[in-house]
Amino acid sequence: MESGRKKIEWVSNFMPLLNYLKKEYKGVFNSTKIGMAIHLEAKTAYLAITLKELGADVFVTGCNPLSTQDDVAAALSEYGITVHAKRTHDEKIYFNNLNKVLDHEPELILDDGADLSVILHTERTELLKNVKGISEETTTGVRRLLNLQEKGLLKVPVIAVNNAKMKHFFDNRYGTGQSTWDSIMRNTNTLIAGKNVVVAGYGWCGRGIAMRAKGLGANVIVTEVDPIKAIEALMDGFNVMKMSEAAKIADIVVTSTGVKDVVKYEDILNMKNGVILANAGHFNVEIPIEKIEKNAEKIFEARENVKGYIINGKKIFVIGEGRLVNLAAGDGHPIEIMDLSFALQTLSLIYIHKNYKNLENKVYQYPEELDEKVATLKLKSLGIEIDKLSEEQREYLKGY
Repeated sequence: MESGRKKIEWVSNFMPLLNYLKKEYKGVFNSTKIGMAIHLEAKTAYLAITLKELGADVFVTGCNPLSTQDDVAAALSEYGITVHAKRTHDEKIYFNNLNKVLDHEPELILDDGADLSVILHTERTELLKNVKGISEETTTGVRRLLNLQEKGLLKVPVIAVNNAKMKHFFDNRYGTGQSTWDSIMRNTNTLIAGKNVVVAGYGWCGRGIAMRAKGLGANVIVTEVDPIKAIEALMDGFNVMKMSEAAKIADIVVTSTGVKDVVKYEDILNMKNGVILANAGHFNVEIPIEKIEKNAEKIFEARENVKGYIINGKKIFVIGEGRLVNLAAGDGHPIEIMDLSFALQTLSLIYIHKNYKNLENKVYQYPEELDEKVATLKLKSLGIEIDKLSEEQREYLKGY
């Protein structure tokens, strides 16, 4: 518990935006119940503490079975926050904890990956009447909620925090890029320079992973299904191949697509001895773990957080059981990056809290004025000033 407290205290030194919002919006939630499903580590704990200090009653669980840090969860309880979270390999325990948060009948939902929101809309529909709205953090979560909307099942307004410029430009790209390689290097202690690194997917997360791999000296190969993104990767200086070809020469494979079976079992069979596999997507569906385990001649613990498999006499290594590598086997994104994202989340919840009566049951893009507010606060915290358009310049831009 003491170690968890120290982690929380450490991150508080590097989250100026949350510290600012605590002062500006003090008491805004006025005992509103907020249910959170989020990767429960020090930075997210500090977000929960911020919401508590803004007047909310906060109920927290994890959003991925292996991304909860138990010492942080224990410490968070000391701050007057109800915690239902445990690092576990048992998905029944994980889903049970999600339902425990819903048992508190939250009025606002802060979600990461949409598990809490989907359960609310499919299994716990009697609680929807209490919910003012949902703030969703991730690409995967927004996709799932848009699917609910398209099927006519979405019953509350949603703010797509992931779609904020200050989220995907920085969290998805720089946060995922750094934290993915931090986890891979920490858990394998292998050299990246000179290796053939295959990055599956060239969205904002894939861009960041590929960029950082290039910076570490890797030969980077990108696989894509989107022809436009494939050309972008090519013009950014990366090789582009089909996964079936890239797998044959890969030393390290990192998936970041949100789609199942990005790496097929047939690709595994064609990989080199000693290949390392990691997933940076939200769910553990991108690498075919079940087929690997079913067909392996031998399974062994190669290192902490790294499983080894012998298939056709070759060793295959998988970090974090194919779950989100930077959290299942690391500390997640850098603190300053999450300060940006959690400022967006906090302002999103405040926006819903104040405006829910005027919002429709649909997925909204992130309000531009809040996006710009977070950017302005970040620059202010860095002591940086930028130019402003004069009135004459504004008028010029209105011309034709």
